[in-house]
Amino acid sequence: MNIFIAGASRGVGREIAQILVKHPDRYTVTALVRSPNPELEAMGIKVILGDALDATAVTHAMNAQPVEVVISTIGGLPKDGVRADYLGNKNLIDAAVQAGVVGERNRTVEKFILITSLGTGNSAAAIPPPAYETLKPVLLEKEQAENYLINSGLKYTIIRPGGLKSEPATGTAVLTTDHHVAGSIHRADVAALVCRCVNSAASNGKTLAAFDRTLIYGTPEFTEFIP
Repeated sequence: MNIFIAGASRGVGREIAQILVKHPDRYTVTALVRSPNPELEAMGIKVILGDALDATAVTHAMNAQPVEVVISTIGGLPKDGVRADYLGNKNLIDAAVQAGVVGERNRTVEKFILITSLGTGNSAAAIPPPAYETLKPVLLEKEQAENYLINSGLKYTIIRPGGLKSEPATGTAVLTTDHHVAGSIHRADVAALVCRCVNSAASNGKTLAAFDRTLIYGTPEFTEFIP
């Protein structure tokens, strides 16, 4: 399976790439990055230079090789100027749709996995109001991206992680369709959950919250989703 990752240079995207390259018999990985990244290349990842905000560059990158699954972890912070949360993801979604109508069997994108954030859309009430107000510009763009993907016609999975921590995986992270639950999660655990959804038909058409069951805010009841 050919996986195209936008956002693999750092954070959750990097963790996803590190998991996938451990299985070269199952996956080939291509990464769209804005600047040269020898470390990704050393991992066996095909690196294509391009900015997600440049629609032409994104289209060229996605058509440079067969792509079956697109994974996007791109985004920005409230202080950033032009962010990729909506526009960058829109460009990726448009390129994925176009790849699916080119007519060449080896260029049909089968699935798009979008990583956004808890607090987006109908999960806004799951985070404290002060946090929501601080992140509101970003969260609204992420909501636009989610809706654009949902209406694109692509098979999709949307994953909304809670507060992110840069620590080793715990193995106790979970997914749920219950959008009132909030908690923290390690980036490595988000990556593991994303990778479980790559081949999961059950996750198609789902919008899922992701958090560590030991780091939940409060003691809410929820139903775990198993990809």
